[in-house]
Amino acid sequence: MTAVGAVERVTATQLSVRAAMAAALAFLVAELLGADYAIYALVAAVIVTDLSPAKSRRLAIQRMAGTIIGAVTGALLLYVLPNGPIALALAIFGAMMVTQAFRFEISAARVAGYVAAIVMFAFRDDPWRYAFDRAWETLVGIGSALVVGLVPLWVRKEKARQQD
Repeated sequence: MTAVGAVERVTATQLSVRAAMAAALAFLVAELLGADYAIYALVAAVIVTDLSPAKSRRLAIQRMAGTIIGAVTGALLLYVLPNGPIALALAIFGAMMVTQAFRFEISAARVAGYVAAIVMFAFRDDPWRYAFDRAWETLVGIGSALVVGLVPLWVRKEKARQQD
């Protein structure tokens, strides 16, 4: 095996372990706090987990911003748009444009778009409750990923190269 292959395998294994630990922790905490959809905490944990704590923090900010912008945009547009595919498209477009106006990364815009669509499509009866729930569940997932990110890596890239 080449040194590059060994490094990639070690990196992939460590990232997988961290993501799994963060997801399990997020799901457990969200369930203990009575989340209706603890799966969103789990998803947020997996998405923001990285081997670099700095990158995890950057991803966390993008994920949280996208979630909040999407939920608020979708909830607001429910008051002015009729239900249907055009409304969904406008909600996605609007949420993504707001995210870009605030100069967040494209990953935040994607999250904002799909959260806005979910609010418009599935949570018309109580959009603000859904927005609040997604925000705190996402925050639980982000917090779990950041906590797991504090655990030192067991093998650094340099050490993996030397082992080959």
